[in-house]
Amino acid sequence: EIEMDEAGQPLEYKAVYTGTCTAYTCDGGRLSNKTASGLKPQVGVVGVDPKKFPYGTKLYITSADGSYVYGYAIAGDCGGGTENGSLIADLYMDTYEECIQFGKRSNFRVYVLEWA
Repeated sequence: EIEMDEAGQPLEYKAVYTGTCTAYTCDGGRLSNKTASGLKPQVGVVGVDPKKFPYGTKLYITSADGSYVYGYAIAGDCGGGTENGSLIADLYMDTYEECIQFGKRSNFRVYVLEWA
């Protein structure tokens, strides 16, 4: 558990990054049963640039205004958008429909709770 302010943002963290997030899925593991780091693809495992966020880094992800909270996550996958710098994180969702509903959202904050 971490302490949050009244807006739902962590009070203690190592670093914070702001940028654009998208969503991805492995369709419940049917498309892939392993992420780039070897973790099972599931909610809470996010795609990142591993040079910026080493695999295993503990994160907390939310929109800057607090209207959307992905919550606790671990850096465990990668992707073209994160590695070329156009995305800060690719958030795992259980279904393709959830990914479409989420779309591409800017002004998200990724709080580093603990570096790997």
